[in-house]
Amino acid sequence: MTIARTARAVVSSCALCTAGLLALAPAAAPAGGGADPGPSHDTGSRARPAPASLLYRPGTHVRPRPGAPEVPDPSARAWLVADAGTGAVLAAHDAHRRLPPASTLKTLFALTVLPVLPAGIRHRVRERELRGIGPGSSLVGVAEDRTYRVSDLWNGVFLSSGNDAVRVLAALSGGWRETAERMQAKARALGARDTRVTSPDGYDAPGQVSSAFDLAVFGRAGLRQPEFARYCARTEAWFPGRDGGRYGIRNTNRLLTGADGVARYRGLIGVKNGYTGEAGHTLVAAARRNGRTLVVTVMNPRSGGGHAVYEEARALLDWGFAAAGRVDPVGSLDARRAGAMPGAPPEPAAGAAAARRHGPGRPVPWTVAAAALLGGAGVALFLRLAWGPLPPPD
Repeated sequence: MTIARTARAVVSSCALCTAGLLALAPAAAPAGGGADPGPSHDTGSRARPAPASLLYRPGTHVRPRPGAPEVPDPSARAWLVADAGTGAVLAAHDAHRRLPPASTLKTLFALTVLPVLPAGIRHRVRERELRGIGPGSSLVGVAEDRTYRVSDLWNGVFLSSGNDAVRVLAALSGGWRETAERMQAKARALGARDTRVTSPDGYDAPGQVSSAFDLAVFGRAGLRQPEFARYCARTEAWFPGRDGGRYGIRNTNRLLTGADGVARYRGLIGVKNGYTGEAGHTLVAAARRNGRTLVVTVMNPRSGGGHAVYEEARALLDWGFAAAGRVDPVGSLDARRAGAMPGAPPEPAAGAAAARRHGPGRPVPWTVAAAALLGGAGVALFLRLAWGPLPPPD
């Protein structure tokens, strides 16, 4: 009887010890959250991880290794270079600075609406669907009482940056306000927490902002969707005319087409350019060379005229390809998928920070002590129940 009671006591006390450890030990997850980008052939196996909050600091950030080329110094208010495959940010300037995005916000619009509107749907445009287009907007020429395929309208969005085409597609997918709300939700799901959507076409509107970081996230996500990738890489298309005929439209991304004195960038595969009076010139560009894809964001160059946004993007792409294996990442486009609140660096809680100081998955000293005390108390309690009060000492 005594042996049975003793066995039960030992088992019970061990269970209590285990429960204490499970309750008090921190999770053995790596810091920062988000998806694991996997091994990176461009940064090398010895790449040093970047501090989680580095990209929130103002200024230019790059972590060169010996022999790395010197990073350019664009005039843009914000810019970023990232590996589209791994999400590693190779260099950036004011990556989370919130600025008007202009038509580069159409990348988020397409990410949100493309999946819910089959390309072959035909729609007769009504007058009310074209109301509210801002003065000075870029237009592809959508006409009321004319029937268009959804694919025609997407050509108008990607090639001509047509705000009229955006209006009709938004009406088909639930309306202007609902589309803005869904775009906002999509941005959050992608970890793009600098973006505020009030006008889905990117037209200047109070409170509407994005960042170089967020726009790179949108461009990278778009390249992973075959339909998005086809539209953003298209240089020319036919668009239905008002009289029943059709006319040619050409992509306004000069780095893609090589127009107006801007040389085409070798290997460019999209994504989207933009301009408004408040935003200035903005661009998300992606290029592929030797099996490696880079995505670059340039927001509002302050010198060099209207073509500076393309030339600064060209310089950043050239640097990014030349810097392969010669720089350590300064951040990741995946870093905020499950992390920080808007406007604040993804700083960890005190307990998680303490856990990292003692290594991933290892309980910190106070955790071990608490578990030991709990287990010890359990042993004493059950031994007393098993054997009764102990006799007085000799």
